[in-house]
Amino acid sequence: MNNLINILGRALLPVTLLVMVGCGGAGDGYSDENIGDRTEEVEKVYSLNQAAFNGRSYQYGHSSIKNIKISGAPEDTDYERWAMLHDGGDYRLYFFKKESNNTLYQFVFNSTSSKYEYGFAGAIPELTISGTPTDADSSTFAMLHDGNDYRLYMRSKTNRSLYQFAFNPRSQQYEYGYNSINNIVITGSPADVDLNRWGMLHDGSKYRFYAFKGSSKTDIYQFAFNGSSYAYGYSSISNLKVTEMPDISDTSSFSMLHDGLRYRFYFKQVKEME
Repeated sequence: MNNLINILGRALLPVTLLVMVGCGGAGDGYSDENIGDRTEEVEKVYSLNQAAFNGRSYQYGHSSIKNIKISGAPEDTDYERWAMLHDGGDYRLYFFKKESNNTLYQFVFNSTSSKYEYGFAGAIPELTISGTPTDADSSTFAMLHDGNDYRLYMRSKTNRSLYQFAFNPRSQQYEYGYNSINNIVITGSPADVDLNRWGMLHDGSKYRFYAFKGSSKTDIYQFAFNGSSYAYGYSSISNLKVTEMPDISDTSSFSMLHDGLRYRFYFKQVKEME
């Protein structure tokens, strides 16, 4: 396990975008109004920056290779909607399919290549979510494995609560309410909590929920499940910090997991390469 934990590395996954470039010049038939008649390809490169809990904060690179590679993602991968988990054996990464609210792409960490690879190690490459409530917010989601079930969560759009799904091995789908409490409330939230930036994990003992403080890029509030709700500060360090993350990190979303040894935290990193 220690070898696997310390293997995690840096990612380059190209996504082609089109940037419009003007072609103006005397006698060439173009004017300023014709900007955009020629195109130049730009690559957008995604990766994951990793931190681990050092006893005081989530420190970038602590007991980790700092950046994790991703490989083989389908062209219609939605990089804005993602989650991670560790199931006791594998580190897993999930992205929604673009313009879909019920289809996930699954990646697994390959310790040989030091990358998250799409469909690696027999993973179901494309997963379906079923029974989603009408007011579930699929713009963000979280996942965890609790030792028995793979679980997926979406927030309600109308109140501070979580809808819970679990993977049904018979149907091969994440089903709303399967082997789950359908809806779990979030209680005791500080007034400045940012519930648009949230994540979850199971550490072998507790189900935990995390959300950023306001517009902060470093301060996180911690909640834990008390048997009926996710309660702020319950059996938890109430306030946590993320430290030393690169400035290039995309702080608009994050993911977390516990791998049996360490609590881990991830931001995406995005670069444009001309």
